[in-house]
Amino acid sequence: MNELSNSLAAADIAHQLHPYTNARAHEEKGPMIITRGDGIRVYDSTGKEYIEGMAGLWSVAVGFSEDRLAKAAYDQMLKLPYYHTFAHKSTEPSIRLAEKLAEMTPEHLTRCFFTNSGSEANDTIVKMVWFMNNALGRPEKKKFIARHKGYHGITVASGSLTGLGGNHRDFDLPAIPVTHLTTPHFWREGAEGETEADFTARLLKEIEDTILAEGPETIAAFIGEPVIGAGGVFVPPEGYWPGVAALCKKYDMLLIADEVINGFGRLGTPFGSQRYDFEPDIMTLSKQISSSYMPLAAIMLTDAVYDVIADNTAKLGSFGHGFTGSGHPVACAVGLENLKIIEEKDLMGNAARMEAPFQEGLRKLLDHPLVGEVRGVGLIAGIEFADKTTKVNYAPAGSVAAKAAALCTEEGLIARNVYETLALCPPLIVTEEDVAEILARLGRALDRLSDWAKDEGLIA
Repeated sequence: MNELSNSLAAADIAHQLHPYTNARAHEEKGPMIITRGDGIRVYDSTGKEYIEGMAGLWSVAVGFSEDRLAKAAYDQMLKLPYYHTFAHKSTEPSIRLAEKLAEMTPEHLTRCFFTNSGSEANDTIVKMVWFMNNALGRPEKKKFIARHKGYHGITVASGSLTGLGGNHRDFDLPAIPVTHLTTPHFWREGAEGETEADFTARLLKEIEDTILAEGPETIAAFIGEPVIGAGGVFVPPEGYWPGVAALCKKYDMLLIADEVINGFGRLGTPFGSQRYDFEPDIMTLSKQISSSYMPLAAIMLTDAVYDVIADNTAKLGSFGHGFTGSGHPVACAVGLENLKIIEEKDLMGNAARMEAPFQEGLRKLLDHPLVGEVRGVGLIAGIEFADKTTKVNYAPAGSVAAKAAALCTEEGLIARNVYETLALCPPLIVTEEDVAEILARLGRALDRLSDWAKDEGLIA
């Protein structure tokens, strides 16, 4: 590295605590410093080029160099750099974006509340649900149902909804009443001899049995990602989501679709709930809402949910919740322009068109000696490393996926290791040529992974 890079790395090690990072290991290893981006590519402080196969963190739909978003931010900064939405105040960008989201999302979702992140949004939803049920005279109806390996954020409440041990250990989570049920992952969780339809029926029975055991009068809501993302990319079995929706209706529970990763075309449809044919009462949106050029998230509500909240604010005199940055005018201006780009360039349609070359290309990796399963839909996928026959993952836990991610980086492809899975989620602007290059770099990395695994005695 050059002198500036060395200086930055030293300052980073000395002063910054990184999320999802072993801090002591970071002191030894130091950071990869990304200095610029262009389309689907980013460049580090040594000048090395990478395809950003994770779209940053599942989020940069339009790529890393969209001038229109920079201009939208600059223009809004000059006009009104900040204002809030408390106490009857508003701004044109927040109004226009709320209107646009009501237009884009399923028609029954009409009301919008802005936050700065998906974690804040899901934390807010917990409070909204409690606020509602208190208003309805149902103070005992406060529990949530979620799934193991689901990801809903990292605040105290949203981190409790998340079903990952690494987000709970030594944080004293879960800290709210939530029950985590079976991950809807047929390959891993299906019983011997069980069909996919049988598996779906068993999971739905598990949900209903849990509701009855806890008491329907105590269960407020079911929350889930249509396709689980950060927990390992798990595609639901056929019939699962309509069945969940029917149970929520039967037992007067709210259905919350966490579309933070799925939304705005990632699955080849505008929203994951549309791909899997169910209607949520509440929808969480973030990441691709602004392509993460600015921190921004939104909660979409039905009129029925809104009306209970609104009536209670009239009774109490206020909705005692909000953030300094809720409806931030610069973030909303960028989000609005980002959604215009997604529509004008038909990036949701592009995700649908690229699904076949992307998913079919990845499934050829099933012949690789270390690959147990390849799963995904649209432009999101996971490659799980496990013995093909026994489905047992390799020891030490997570080591093969971590090595695969490191080798991908060396080959100029940024992927993410999630427990035993290597995840990919490229920007929605990818072309067929880009997909071919992603597969080529991934293939070289996995060839090297085989050599490493032989040296480690994992395979013959």
